Amino acid sequence: MASPSRRRPRKRVCPPPPQWSARTYIRIDPSDIGLFRFLMEGYDNLGVFTVVNKFKGILLLRYSPHLKREMQTFLKAASTEMKVDILPAPLKES
Repeated sequence: MASPSRRRPRKRVCPPPPQWSARTYIRIDPSDIGLFRFLMEGYDNLGVFTVVNKFKGILLLRYSPHLKREMQTFLKAASTEMKVDILPAPLKES
């Protein structure tokens, strides 16, 4: 009887570390900030957010640029629970 072959796991190639984090500004209802935090924690290590304006519900999401697709998927999933508006990035001041 043949013994089961043991395959060695493939080495995963990590992308080079990014120089800057990707950033996305969103607007949600201020009463949904706690729910958003709960949903974001459910997606381990996807990114972090900062509340820019708690009265208007504006959040700054920071994440690795190579996780952009996953962040967009998360925002689409979160929009089934609450209204999520993606805001344009502010212009840099000179």
